[in-house]
Amino acid sequence: MNFQRGRGKEPLEINLVPLIDVMMVILIFLMITTTYSKYTELQINLPTADAERQLERANEITVLVSAQGQYVINRNPIPFRGVEQLAEELKRAAGALKAPLVVISADAAATHQAVVRVMEASRLAGLTQLSFTTQSAK
Repeated sequence: MNFQRGRGKEPLEINLVPLIDVMMVILIFLMITTTYSKYTELQINLPTADAERQLERANEITVLVSAQGQYVINRNPIPFRGVEQLAEELKRAAGALKAPLVVISADAAATHQAVVRVMEASRLAGLTQLSFTTQSAK
C-alpha cells in the first residue's frame, strides 16, 4: 500500500566518492611500482672471432668489399653498376660449382649497404650459402 499519495519517488544517485577513492589508490600503486628508464644511447659491442683460419675450399666464391664500396670477386675487380649486374658476376663465378659458398670479406669501414648489396646479389643469383670472415682481436 502506498500511503504517500501524490509524492514521487526520489531519483536514484550513484555515489562516486568510493569509486574515486579506489581509483586514487590504484593510481598511486601504479605510480610507485612502475619503473621509468631512459635509453639515451645504445652501446653495442661487436663480437670478435678467435677461430683458426680455415683452408680454402674448391667451392668458395670470395667477395671482397672495400671501404670505398668497390667489389672484388675471386680476385677480379668488378665495377658496380647495379645489384643485377653483381648477381650476374656471381653466377659467372659460380659456373659449374656444386653448392657454392659465398664468403664475404668486408672492410671495417665499408658501409652496411655495400654488404647488403652482395647479399641481395647472392639471393638473385640463387646462391643461398653465405659466410662472413672476421679478423682476430689479437
